[in-house]
Amino acid sequence: MSPVSRGWAPPEVDTSIAHPARMYNYFLRGKDNYPVDRAAAGKVLEFYPEAFAMAQANREFLGRAVRFLAAAGIRQFLDIGTGIPGPGGTGEVAHAVAPGSHVVCVDNDPIVLAHSRALLVRPDLAPTTIVQADLRRPEEILNHPEVRAALDFDRPVALMLVAVLHFVTDAEDPRGILDRLLTALPSGSYLAISHVTDDFDSERARAAAAAYDKATAPIVLRPKAAVEGFFDGLELAEPGVAHLPWWRPEGEPPEGSERIWYYCGVARKP
Repeated sequence: MSPVSRGWAPPEVDTSIAHPARMYNYFLRGKDNYPVDRAAAGKVLEFYPEAFAMAQANREFLGRAVRFLAAAGIRQFLDIGTGIPGPGGTGEVAHAVAPGSHVVCVDNDPIVLAHSRALLVRPDLAPTTIVQADLRRPEEILNHPEVRAALDFDRPVALMLVAVLHFVTDAEDPRGILDRLLTALPSGSYLAISHVTDDFDSERARAAAAAYDKATAPIVLRPKAAVEGFFDGLELAEPGVAHLPWWRPEGEPPEGSERIWYYCGVARKP
């Protein structure tokens, strides 16, 4: 049993407010979440019982994207909104297909930091750096001394924003945040995004998303055109911005994949 499932929490963690990273952990059938997270996840499931399958499909996209990037020669990964460590995460996949890759994992939840420190003692996941920071403050990430020490910004970096941009509201300027991060990366770097949408069933999607309204970050449902806009100025890899299960599938997408309410894409900075 994990410490979290026994009720343990670092003193800086507010266990009275649901956190998206811990809700996602629950949807991945993990044990590192609190009653408040499970209660909020339960409200999502009332309207969208496919949430478990959606989390798994998103994790599988992450794996496919990392393998694609490693095949393209990328050996540095900046994973923002990494979430609680689990099978199939960026570090695990990157080090499996390209040993020695430098992976920096960034999240704003102290629980993620506490659990991720265990990765640092695993030789198969070295070198991995864990940083607590917030996507909404990109300068905090780019100027973090551990990030600067781990990544060589003169060489291509894969910026992984998997299931995190939809927690940035329009008022927080996601395009501006992206521009700042991408400006810091050299030519040949890549951007990978997955993002939830209400294009397929707007009524149910909005009802499910309302469960995040009282979490530490609300969820923003965006149409395909908005997700495509995040890649402006970049060279999209085939098949472009796609319905998530159909982005370079490694086999036939499972039954029910049409009910996965996500878009995704990977693009290169020219």
